[in-house]
Amino acid sequence: MKKIAEATEYLICRRKKESIVYFLLFFACCMVVFFIISARNAGAARIKELGNINGVRSNQLIGYGLVVGLNGTGDKSNTLFTFQSLANLLDRMGVKVDPRSTKVNNVAAVMVTADLPPFAKTGNRIDAVISSIGDAKSIEGGVLLLTQLKGADGEVYGIAQGSIVVGGFLAGGTGASIQKNHPTVGRIVNGVSIEKEVPYEHLKTETVVVSLKMPDFTNARKIVDRINEVFAGSAYAKDGGTINVTIPDALKHNPVKFLAMLEGLEIKPDNIAKIVVDEKTGTVVIGENVRISTVAISHGNISVQIKEDQKVSQPMPFSGGTTVTTPDTQMKVEEEKGHFLVMEGGISIRELVNALNAIGVSTRDVITILQTIKAAGALHADLEVI
Repeated sequence: MKKIAEATEYLICRRKKESIVYFLLFFACCMVVFFIISARNAGAARIKELGNINGVRSNQLIGYGLVVGLNGTGDKSNTLFTFQSLANLLDRMGVKVDPRSTKVNNVAAVMVTADLPPFAKTGNRIDAVISSIGDAKSIEGGVLLLTQLKGADGEVYGIAQGSIVVGGFLAGGTGASIQKNHPTVGRIVNGVSIEKEVPYEHLKTETVVVSLKMPDFTNARKIVDRINEVFAGSAYAKDGGTINVTIPDALKHNPVKFLAMLEGLEIKPDNIAKIVVDEKTGTVVIGENVRISTVAISHGNISVQIKEDQKVSQPMPFSGGTTVTTPDTQMKVEEEKGHFLVMEGGISIRELVNALNAIGVSTRDVITILQTIKAAGALHADLEVI
């Protein structure tokens, strides 16, 4: 019996060890698959970020209105359209006034703008931006009166009204004043009530069009291939920026589901080699695909210092001479020794940055070096200066 118990215990321990080994092997396989999928999806972007569905867009609204209740910071009396608008408003309410004799400083004429989002329904509310168009100093604390907002077709799509929130202030007296941010532009949160909807008839068709935000033949091909992997034979590229997609028969009754699936598909976009330089701030952004041919770079600075002094020449007593001043100019020129650095062809961004740092150049010097390399024909990328 003792031997049977020992044998049983041995088998149990062996099975436990085998189970642990199998579990570790399974876990390792899962991790390998996870890393492979992660590496494959690295840098991937959804079609939603790369393109738009034609017709699904926002629409701009605009209107003219009056802001009242300002603390003496409104338009001055020489702003005629403000007081003409105020007189017209009061006239519609049964109050007759002469706009030329109206002198108030708590009213400001403003333009009201808003973005009508796609699929917005009647009764929904959106934000409004209020901008002064007169000589008002501030619209802080003001209230926008009922204002119609129209689209490009002249139709009224919304009505705005409410208290204005300004992210700044203006205060001062007779001799000095202080201002923070921009007090003549404000926002009314949920201040626009939508009164008319924009129809979207294109969703009832059998095809949809995807317009790429940045047209590119390579990305268009990749998107078409990815769509056809999921919906066989549904997509083809009309050009580098337009892709026509046919809604499958099984999803024609539910185009919203199809578009949601379409926007969620991922590809790894191909980007052009580009360097963007902002000389005003000294900002340099280098793209991933930037490559440089073999080139030698030497960069040095010349510093010139000039110091002007006036020396007084005083004659000896009883010599009959006059006191004069003579200029004394001191000049000093320093030139840094240039160090040649060889950049091998086809280097990556990291190697390029390390090479430029090795020379010890500043950001503005990097801008000059990149422009010079481009002029030499060794920079294989677009150099854009903004």
